[in-house]
Amino acid sequence: MAVPADVAQRVDFLRAEINKHNQSYYQLDAPQIPDSEYDELMQALQQLESQHPSLINAQSPTQRVGSAPLDSFKQVKHVVPMLSLGNAFGAAEFEDFDKRVRERGGFSKAMEYMVEPKLDGLAISLLYQHGDLVIAATRGDGKTGEDVSENVKTIGAIPMRLTGDGYPDKFEVRGEVFMPLKGFQTLNIRAKKKGEKAFVNPRNAAAGSLRQLDSKITATRPLAFYSYGIGLVEGGAIPSTQKTLFEAFKRWGLPVCDQLVTVKGIEACDRAYQVLLEKRERLPYEIDGVVYKVNDFEQQRELGFVSRAPRWAIARKFPAQEKTTKLVSIDVQVGRTGAITPVARLEPVFVGGVTVTNVTLHNEDEMRKKDVRIGDTVVVRRAGDVIPEIVSVVSDKRPAGAQLFKMPNHCPVCDTKLERTEGEAVLRCGAGLYCQAQTKAAIKHFASRRALDIEGLGDKLVEQLVDKGWVKSPANLFELKQEQLAGLDRMADKSAKNIIDALEKVRLTTLPRFLYALGIREVGEVTANSLASHFGNLQAVMDASTEELERVADVGPIVAQHVVTFFSDRHNAEVIERLLRFGIRWENVAVRVLEDAPLLNQVFVITGSLLEMNRDQAKEVLQAMGAKVTSSISKKTDFLLAGEEAGSKLKKAQDLGVPILSESDFMKLIKSNHV
Repeated sequence: MAVPADVAQRVDFLRAEINKHNQSYYQLDAPQIPDSEYDELMQALQQLESQHPSLINAQSPTQRVGSAPLDSFKQVKHVVPMLSLGNAFGAAEFEDFDKRVRERGGFSKAMEYMVEPKLDGLAISLLYQHGDLVIAATRGDGKTGEDVSENVKTIGAIPMRLTGDGYPDKFEVRGEVFMPLKGFQTLNIRAKKKGEKAFVNPRNAAAGSLRQLDSKITATRPLAFYSYGIGLVEGGAIPSTQKTLFEAFKRWGLPVCDQLVTVKGIEACDRAYQVLLEKRERLPYEIDGVVYKVNDFEQQRELGFVSRAPRWAIARKFPAQEKTTKLVSIDVQVGRTGAITPVARLEPVFVGGVTVTNVTLHNEDEMRKKDVRIGDTVVVRRAGDVIPEIVSVVSDKRPAGAQLFKMPNHCPVCDTKLERTEGEAVLRCGAGLYCQAQTKAAIKHFASRRALDIEGLGDKLVEQLVDKGWVKSPANLFELKQEQLAGLDRMADKSAKNIIDALEKVRLTTLPRFLYALGIREVGEVTANSLASHFGNLQAVMDASTEELERVADVGPIVAQHVVTFFSDRHNAEVIERLLRFGIRWENVAVRVLEDAPLLNQVFVITGSLLEMNRDQAKEVLQAMGAKVTSSISKKTDFLLAGEEAGSKLKKAQDLGVPILSESDFMKLIKSNHV
């Protein structure tokens, strides 16, 4: 049945009115009508759409309420990578950046920069086609993100259809989803009333809200958005400067920050930084610095990129925030490798964007060095995503009789006698997986994202499984049953099935992931990858002697001994055997180094910025020539490939007498070997 023309016109009118008021509310912070009138417009539109379903489309304001829950997020490839920014932590570092910009670009005059607040949120990419929002994706690793379109549609600040004209047929808007402070406080008050866990900080709240599989939950969260850049552009042009791009964004209905300023020269840049630093506490959202961007897009193109960051932009971070609080008590935690770590319990203090209640004291020597005592008033520092630390003790506020903390002689969990290896500052429990604390930590590590990545197997679930005695090693995970899991606290049938499905999915993995997941002491991702690449299969790694292991890039005598000790332990061997029996498998890493490879077994380290290719590409070229590429300089290093702005690695190579190749030398080497 055809929709009457007057009804279609009324629907178009209502949508235009609602979108206009959304723009006034979210972008201009100047609502033109009371909430009750806005609700009436929305109800009228919902009623007409329910009577005429054929009129409903994805861009309608009514579609912001959320849709049915997803099983998982789809992957989205970024045609134009979403790059991260380099950091400057002071005026001198920014001056060095400005000097590099002018020298590299051959610019004689003072540079014009756009100065923006560095919002503490989650980067997002919005793809618009013919003015309609079609895909929203997270940054992910810069090349591939997650499709969060359904969640983004619930954010009122983001237009589902652009206004005005002159925008390209197809283009990506890059920006930041964040949670304003007022909304964050309201959200936590609501959570506490419901007996739910409060969010730690606005950034975590924004990220958690945007990654909900149920977009109806996202719709209840007070999220905001500011545009800051552009990605893919097809079928049209964009303005010539960052400043005019922001003006175009406003015309198209895309919100931009209200604290933007264009300045010329480093002195003006510093003044803009100081203004925002002074305003920081009064802003309605969290920022942790400023971003400087070369304003002219043609100049940006001339400057180009290095590795994963643009050469034409940099973030200048604010100084670390420090606050004082009282140290209430000290206790110890048992880590995955049995390390006993003293932890300070503090009166809650909000610093650097988070509420801090616990701070590691690292080890007994560190604790004694700072002379930290129970009852002390301490200075706590946190900057950005850095782990909070106790900087110092306010000695003149120390109460009478403040006591030193004495480290235990026995493990607080399994009562095993603690030992300290000669030359180490750390006490250890040697009980291994027979200690419940180490078992929990080992399982959490095994399931973590960079290890086997068992989706849904969070810390609280792991603790329940170990406490019940169902899981005593990683192998036990693959014996769990759906009905068994469904009986646990806060675990419904669907959640239990998701865990079983996730365990099935991770049976096919890679050798580097598996080696890392085993939790061998001091074997991180890089070393696990080096072991896999060198030996090609698990059995070869397990059978290797310390001498054979020391031939591997990144493996020294201490790590080699840890690897041998781990694989010679009967219990560890049994766990590995059971994991393989339960279907954990991978394709063996092909060791394809030709005997006549020009750089066979030569050890290279790459540092600094390369102009002809990025460092990942250089690494691939070197490996194709038979070389091993490691991340740290040692006496075993044969060559250092040093690009621009090479730092401490260059000095260390010079001190050790390691031969240094410039990028020009490297390119000649490639050409001479026809690579």
